[in-house]
Amino acid sequence: MLEKRSFSLSGHRTSVALEPEFWAVLGEIARREAISLSALVTRVDAARQPGQPLASALRVFALRTK
Repeated sequence: MLEKRSFSLSGHRTSVALEPEFWAVLGEIARREAISLSALVTRVDAARQPGQPLASALRVFALRTK
């Protein structure tokens, strides 16, 4: 089951739905880097390829960074 979380990116609210396991990994990465989950999502959003869905970018980031 997917968990949906809301963030403010580039001045507008957006929601992202990911599996709980991905949210857990992203939370671990954020804690390790001493930043908020929102800041981590903002960083991934800024670095993703044009047209790449944010959820996909977050999954790939989690897999590559874990």
